[in-house]
Amino acid sequence: MPTAHPEGPSRIPAPSPSEKEGCLVGVLAVGHTHLVQKRLVSETAWTCWRQPGQPVDAVNQELAKKRESSRIPPRKSLGSMAAKKLRRARLSQELCERLSRHQITTCQDFLCLSLLELMKVTGQSYYDVQKLLCKVSRACAPKMQTAYEMKLRKSANPSSAFLSTTLHSLDKVLHGGVPCGSLTEITSPPGCGKTQFCVMVSVLATLPISMGGLDGAVIYIDTESAFSAERLIEIAGNRFPAYFDSDEKLSCMTRSIHLYRELTCGSVLKRIMSLEEEIISKKVKLIIIDSVASVVRKEFDTKLQGNLAERSNFLARGASVLKYLAEEFSIPVILTNQITTSLSNGLAIQADLVSPADDLSLSEGASGSGKRESGCVTAALGNTWSHSVNTRLILQYHDLLTRQLLVAKSPVAPFSAFFYTIEKSGLVLQDGKDQTILTWEGTNPALQTIRVRNTALKDTLLDAALPSTIGETPSNTSNL
Repeated sequence: MPTAHPEGPSRIPAPSPSEKEGCLVGVLAVGHTHLVQKRLVSETAWTCWRQPGQPVDAVNQELAKKRESSRIPPRKSLGSMAAKKLRRARLSQELCERLSRHQITTCQDFLCLSLLELMKVTGQSYYDVQKLLCKVSRACAPKMQTAYEMKLRKSANPSSAFLSTTLHSLDKVLHGGVPCGSLTEITSPPGCGKTQFCVMVSVLATLPISMGGLDGAVIYIDTESAFSAERLIEIAGNRFPAYFDSDEKLSCMTRSIHLYRELTCGSVLKRIMSLEEEIISKKVKLIIIDSVASVVRKEFDTKLQGNLAERSNFLARGASVLKYLAEEFSIPVILTNQITTSLSNGLAIQADLVSPADDLSLSEGASGSGKRESGCVTAALGNTWSHSVNTRLILQYHDLLTRQLLVAKSPVAPFSAFFYTIEKSGLVLQDGKDQTILTWEGTNPALQTIRVRNTALKDTLLDAALPSTIGETPSNTSNL
């Protein structure tokens, strides 16, 4: 049984597990290291004794459990940069392998151990362990850079700054395409092409740099089971028929796209927190999550007490890790979102979780007395989430065949709109279509209203009836 040593950890020897039975085989200090807060005077030392007949593995497992209990709680995490793997902190290969045997693989794992624990697991002296702590701390600390250095880096390799969408008018507005090193969100009602856009850019990321691609692999996290390999091949073959002119090239492209189906918030967060080594080993140049809202809405009912805070915490942690990966490896991260409907009486309805036929009734609303109420359809996940993404693109309905793409939020582009259709080759812009009817609803991208299916249908039917209507003025329809 573990016992607290009254005289502090410094007076307890730490023999090797290979020593005879009944001896002290490990010491664990419970408390935070001096890099996080000053060592407490009352810090307790726990000892682990190997009992007669007890295997060494059992002792090591007990030590591992106590090590976990001695670390900083998750709510006091050192930040997303501390998730960097120790292999990238320029530690020796032998030391990294030794630490990994004790489940110490990230900078955070390393920094959350006491000096006494680090001396035990590394087999190094107090002075050497202090040098290791400084080295790991510098490796995961945010590095200062000037605006001039950022400009030089992007100028030296322009292809690494953006992923071209091949939608030329959109790329021009965005100064090159989907920005690398940041989060881009695609929001729309069902059926507007969120997944089509994600599949299309997956193909683009695998293309050679000379063709506007990133010449790398793609990690595609599918939470809705909506990904289609057949559609991927169809888009590739129709969008770039000259390049994908053989089955071998198509096969090579499909092997570069790594699909994960994660259906819970926990599995999604675990997946993205384990991506760092995979990004390096597989030369990943694009991360896609389709969609974030799907798993969040299934698990968190915001009407229940405490769920809203838990949901916000999950979204904040996920966004923090994804931003770290995007910035650290200079790759684009694309996320898809859903829509929600807010009525004037304060009722909020998940518009994309009902049948499309109800879209119009949701957007207009109806009181018990039959009086119509106004409402608006906006991006889901709330205002706080809208600040987590750097770029927000909204896809919405325009008429029966045409849809509209809005640049609702971007650090480099003004509010813009483009008409598009969905073809065999993916999204295709309709550059010649008149956009004079576009209106900008407010200044907050989180509140930008989105046109749903039946609203667009109603507007189309009203426009078609205008020539046959004499002396009548059609009533105004809500532009959602």
